[in-house]
Amino acid sequence: MTKQVQQLDRVIIRFAGDSGDGMQLTGDRFTAGTAEFGNDLSTLPNFPAEIRAPAGTLPGVSSFQLHFADHDILTPGDAPNVLVAMNPAALKANLGDLPRGADIIANTDEFTKRNLQKVGYDGNPLEDDTLGEWRVHAVPLTSLTVRALEGFDLSKKDAERSKNMFALGLLSWLYHRPTEATISFLEQKFAKKPDIAKANIAAFQAGWNYGETTESFSVSYEVKPAKLPPGVYRNISGNQALAYGLIAASVQSKLPLFLGSYPITPASDILHELSKHKRFGIRTFQAEDEIAGVGAALGAAFGGALGVTTTSGPGVALKAETVGLAVTTELPLIVVDVQRAGPSTGMPTKTEQTDLLMAMFGRNGESPLPIVAPMSPSDCFDAAIEAARIAVKYRTPVMLLSDGYLANGSEPWKLPEISELPDISVAYTTEPNAEDGTFLPFKRDTETLARPWAIPGTAGLEHRIGGIEKADGTGNISYDPNNHDRMVRVRQAKIDGVDVPDLQVDDPDGEAKVLVLGWGSTYGPIAAAVRRIRKSGGKVAQAHLRHLNPLPANTGEILKSYDKVLLPEINLGQLALLLRARFLVDIISYNRVRGLPFKAEELAGVIQDVIDGD
Repeated sequence: MTKQVQQLDRVIIRFAGDSGDGMQLTGDRFTAGTAEFGNDLSTLPNFPAEIRAPAGTLPGVSSFQLHFADHDILTPGDAPNVLVAMNPAALKANLGDLPRGADIIANTDEFTKRNLQKVGYDGNPLEDDTLGEWRVHAVPLTSLTVRALEGFDLSKKDAERSKNMFALGLLSWLYHRPTEATISFLEQKFAKKPDIAKANIAAFQAGWNYGETTESFSVSYEVKPAKLPPGVYRNISGNQALAYGLIAASVQSKLPLFLGSYPITPASDILHELSKHKRFGIRTFQAEDEIAGVGAALGAAFGGALGVTTTSGPGVALKAETVGLAVTTELPLIVVDVQRAGPSTGMPTKTEQTDLLMAMFGRNGESPLPIVAPMSPSDCFDAAIEAARIAVKYRTPVMLLSDGYLANGSEPWKLPEISELPDISVAYTTEPNAEDGTFLPFKRDTETLARPWAIPGTAGLEHRIGGIEKADGTGNISYDPNNHDRMVRVRQAKIDGVDVPDLQVDDPDGEAKVLVLGWGSTYGPIAAAVRRIRKSGGKVAQAHLRHLNPLPANTGEILKSYDKVLLPEINLGQLALLLRARFLVDIISYNRVRGLPFKAEELAGVIQDVIDGD
């Protein structure tokens, strides 16, 4: 049977099922095939924090959304064109996001009376008019998988576990995805269990063959590769990019990298990734708690290493005292905060931008430090190098604010040329620096105000260090009021003087009256919304902050040059608060704290309202 092939410019697919259905693996493998094919892409994994919520219930639904296209895209998409629902809970949890006319591929085997009742369905929505607005493809994924694996020595329960691979095969056929990489992946993943590997491969191929032969799908779809700038690309998540950025920073600074970390969602993958790269001289230490992790990292910095600690919001609270110690001892330290929904334990697997004020002020005393925020998963690589540059140049802890959306999301990344990476090397102090031949540990560089970095054990450079206030220059313990005032002001002046590039504004014709400002992971949705407004004839400018402390020198000038400034944040207005206080500009805040990234359509509506004066 010859089937029609329809060309599309983009598709948004969401795989959804129970936490045990393997939706994250399915989405990840479909993404890998899409990246191999050459589409531009963006992903949004969404899963519960519970290790195993009750099977078939709404709290246990796990999903993976992938947006891929033949052109440049910026977000995982607002609404799926296709929902793969492995059970009634997956259908009910995601149905509200589906636009009219979208495709639903439903696993009919799981739509039993018991499973329907678990999520409040009185009848079977696949058999009544509940889904009349959508195109429903009822496929018995579970039983088809079991039938495909009848020749394997597997129990029925074990065979059913491969239904996600059957679904992956079907969707791979439907959208012309490459299959070789997935087969190779399964062979490697189950190398020690070859029978399981063969069974999963058989299920995957059976799904492909089902799509090829069934009358349920008369059309398949093709999305051509995107025309991206020339180069070598790979798909990368934010946590992977951040880990690689730290490795690159270690190489470019010529410093050994030490990570002291305690596992915490959603930052743990940075520890996992760095632990694989010992060949670069990377040392990773999984500490017994958050305080031990940052203490070890600061100790490594004292010993001459590039010290890093990774965590999320609750961990930043625990690390606060030691970060303050890094401020007063003036040692380089990178603190990576992969923000998640709070307060307290909050929603560990959901995203927010709610730690900005904690990064700014969450330590006792006047305790300033630079803050850097990446804007996309791949940008985490460059942001990590920038954080390291500032830390070693100015001898200061630096807070890097990523978040759960960036950490787990992925996109194509053009591998940089090694020659393009900045040289951030720094020299240790090896000789006395005072006129009398002694060593002054707090004698400052006249340009950066950084103090010397003297490695313990260097002859003649012995010095006192600790958390008690130090005398300017000598570093001796001092309770002198004037000295304390001077040291507080010098530490602040050092941070205020960090060299950061000017804020760049995207205002094509210079006629916009409204500026949309953002920071961190809001870049993609904001930029996509701005595109929509401009496409419809509206005039709007966009700017995005990477450096949140200190702010670019021209920030105030730019804010005051527009009639209105709109600032969307996934918090209740933290950056808006800082900008209003600093520049006396009446920032228009738009805030949603749902644990999810903004949708481009949503922001486009808000921007249009601001332009119209509503």
